[in-house]
Amino acid sequence: MTIPAEIRAGDTVKWIHAATVSALGTPINYTTHELTYYLRTDANHEGAVVAGTTLSGGEDSGGWSFTIAAATTIGFPAQDWYWQALATDRSDSSKTTIAAGQLLVLPSLAYAGDPARFDGRTQLEQDLDAVQAAIRTLISGGAVKQYSIAGRSLTKYELKDLLALESQLKAQVKREQAAQLQANGLGNPHNLFVRF
Repeated sequence: MTIPAEIRAGDTVKWIHAATVSALGTPINYTTHELTYYLRTDANHEGAVVAGTTLSGGEDSGGWSFTIAAATTIGFPAQDWYWQALATDRSDSSKTTIAAGQLLVLPSLAYAGDPARFDGRTQLEQDLDAVQAAIRTLISGGAVKQYSIAGRSLTKYELKDLLALESQLKAQVKREQAAQLQANGLGNPHNLFVRF
């Protein structure tokens, strides 16, 4: 098991990484290597370095245990993050990437006092809503001179362009929602099963 695919800011995150072998068949375990996870995102000065500690006993003996404290994750911006598991040989300090991937940091919903406004929509869903609002404004006779979609300021869009963008965003939102269902273990909503 490696780092979870999805975490929530403010949670303590724990995982284990089992002992493995290199592409050449060399053992990579706690006695032969140190294992460190590096996490980064596209924001400046955002990242985390997590060193593994030994696992003893059980089927994961020889592997590593990892923990990121809640005090660290609370500062993680809610967005896509990327990680790399880098093994350092204890004998010669050579380095080998044994795993890499991506995870999603979700915003914390915890609060003290009065809760602030929270928008749980993804960026694609927000963009789709902005395009649909612009379409409604044009259709109702309003003049859309300037609005913002996906962080870009737009001065004017023709209705046909907005409809094409809406169609594109709808498809992207559906793909995003299907991926989320699969990540939650609910399967692919587009699978069709036939009984004979």
